[in-house]
Amino acid sequence: MNILAPLLVLAAGCSVGFQQLLNANLGRSLQSAWWSAFVSYLGGTIALAAVLVILREPLFSSASAARAPLIAWTGGLFGAAFIATSVFMIPRLGVATVVTLVVVGQLLCSLAFDHFGVLGTPQHPATLLRLLGAACLIAGAALVRA
Repeated sequence: MNILAPLLVLAAGCSVGFQQLLNANLGRSLQSAWWSAFVSYLGGTIALAAVLVILREPLFSSASAARAPLIAWTGGLFGAAFIATSVFMIPRLGVATVVTLVVVGQLLCSLAFDHFGVLGTPQHPATLLRLLGAACLIAGAALVRA
């Protein structure tokens, strides 16, 4: 699994780029970033419902739902904003630029989340080496945009 794990994550990253391209194409056809985002989430919801049924995953308990902090229930809002923004910006900036900027945004926020241990995650300090890696990614984003 050690060799497969990075490849699986790399494939997931490829699927994000492809999803953005598909959503932008649908948004152009429907003439609406919002409807495209809705359809994307609806398709994902149907796919996950099928997985839940196939795996016979039990429904979560009300006790476990009550333990989750309120903010934990808002992830879909951020996903919807991400999809709608991608649909809107890909025709203007291109897939490579949008995906690169998304990755830079994810990395910068992730470094802060790790450094401060946001929402109880283990703390991983933003070392000089990690910040240098982020700077390289930002430089790469600038080169992709050029």
